[in-house]
Amino acid sequence: MALDGLVIHSIVDELHKKLLGGKIDKVYQPENDEIVLHIRNNKENFKLVLSCSASNPRVYLASDYKKENPINAPMFCMLFRKYIQGGNIVNISQVDFERIIKISVESFDELKEKTTKDIIIEIMGRHSNIILTHSSNNKIIDSAKRIPPSVSRVRQILPGQTYVLPPKQDKLNPITNISLNSFVDTLSSFDGPIFKAIYSKFLGISPVIAKEICFRANIDENLLVSEISSDDISKIYKEFYNLFKHIKDNIYNPCMVIDTSIDKVLDFSCINLSLFSNLSIINDDSISKILENYYATKDIKDRIHQRSSDLRKSISIKLDRLYNKLNKQEKELIESENADIYKIKGELITSYIYMIEKGMESVEVANFYDPEYKNIKISLNTNFTPSENAQKYFKKYNKLKTAKKEITSQMEITKEEIDYLENIMLSIENCENLAELMDIREELGKVGYLRSKNNSKKETKLTTKPHEFVSSNGFKILVGKNNKQNDHLTLKVASNEDIWMHTKNIPGSHVIIKTEGKEVPDETIFEGAMLAAFFSKSKMSSQVPVDYTKKKNVKKPNGAKPGMVIYDTNNTIYVTPTEELVVKLKSKFDN
Repeated sequence: MALDGLVIHSIVDELHKKLLGGKIDKVYQPENDEIVLHIRNNKENFKLVLSCSASNPRVYLASDYKKENPINAPMFCMLFRKYIQGGNIVNISQVDFERIIKISVESFDELKEKTTKDIIIEIMGRHSNIILTHSSNNKIIDSAKRIPPSVSRVRQILPGQTYVLPPKQDKLNPITNISLNSFVDTLSSFDGPIFKAIYSKFLGISPVIAKEICFRANIDENLLVSEISSDDISKIYKEFYNLFKHIKDNIYNPCMVIDTSIDKVLDFSCINLSLFSNLSIINDDSISKILENYYATKDIKDRIHQRSSDLRKSISIKLDRLYNKLNKQEKELIESENADIYKIKGELITSYIYMIEKGMESVEVANFYDPEYKNIKISLNTNFTPSENAQKYFKKYNKLKTAKKEITSQMEITKEEIDYLENIMLSIENCENLAELMDIREELGKVGYLRSKNNSKKETKLTTKPHEFVSSNGFKILVGKNNKQNDHLTLKVASNEDIWMHTKNIPGSHVIIKTEGKEVPDETIFEGAMLAAFFSKSKMSSQVPVDYTKKKNVKKPNGAKPGMVIYDTNNTIYVTPTEELVVKLKSKFDN
């Protein structure tokens, strides 16, 4: 899946039709690598998103853009406001057939003279960039990502330098008139499958477009170039020619391919992807809407992953220490359970004291505490008298006897802390927006795992929403995404007769089935358990145990950490979670 040359061509066409002549009213920079231009044209308002994110670079017109802007505008944003805010868009073009878009903006400078600036968006994976230049001499004003000589000796992107296009690829531009002979000659030099030859030899073609061309020609995409017949290569050329004739004429059919069984977008393009005809295909007149639908969730997920990396690392370190601590405590507990052996050794030394002399390393005596009266070898400290050796063993016995109770108590505390932090890790994975991540940071600050400016222990208002589903029998099912939501659902939302569910001894979400005074069928109990298992650490496991009881049986002990509760009189059901059921129950709610 990629923003290839074809998609860029269709984006430029759409922007050209809607934005040419438009005035840039406002400029915002919600992310370090993202600029949003508010444009007014033909009595319509548009939001143009320019992103050079390493994971999700893109350009599109947004219809539902909700990112908050920083209180203080970044320097790059201020430069945009200085040079292009209030200006008019005079041209939008694709550079050759590359993944580069150039937007030319005409505005007045400090001397009230008209000048033109170019916004160049390079969509090239982790090398993506947004660059502002003077149109007259290609001098760089600044860029979202500065590239000094220490990063690249070949091509620097720095203020004051002349902008130079990235090195050209040794490929043919498919928009130019390519004859059959030229097409054949170009592909014949490639050693490998025909679809790879197409995207390796021609600009702007992604692997899926190459496969689509082969599919339309009814030719096996994996057929080697050396084995393909002249008739077959003619069929491929015909589809290639027709496809790019439509592209040159700006005839597009933007679409998105979805595998409905897992509710996942598999691909998108500006042309109809007939090779995926067995899957669900959503078409739209606007390529921007296709891009927005695809990137909206993906971009947020990636940014959450990036912004939570320090948090996940910190918690992982704490968990590793706790696992080691628990392991040591378990060893100490096993040793304490064998405390009686030290008492026996002390008694035996006392009983056989007449056989022992100072300086002996060990003594072997009959163990009259053993039913079989077997001999036992007792190690001795050569510097101790027999009486002192006996006292050493009695002291060890008394210490372990006392320690057993303390170790058991400490192990419970360690296990509770491990459960809590594992729940936090799961909550981070379940985050769907940055507000939910902030909830987790706030919680960790309150319980002392992070430094927090706000040390208030007061419960803050819920700012994010839990998952909502509807069972096959019409019962509402609520699933918490983090501890704050879990506590809110269990302690504030659920009534005493509602069904409360949670995976047994496994970190996971609180699940509430709203009964509304009705008897809950087994099918709904099963579906609620499936959701509890799916939103738990055992999401990928089979036969996951899920406890369920009435909410009135669930209590939160005084001083318990967020999300931690105790319960009794519960039942247990075993389920194997599937994403298909989650999608089905979610779609029922959405409808």
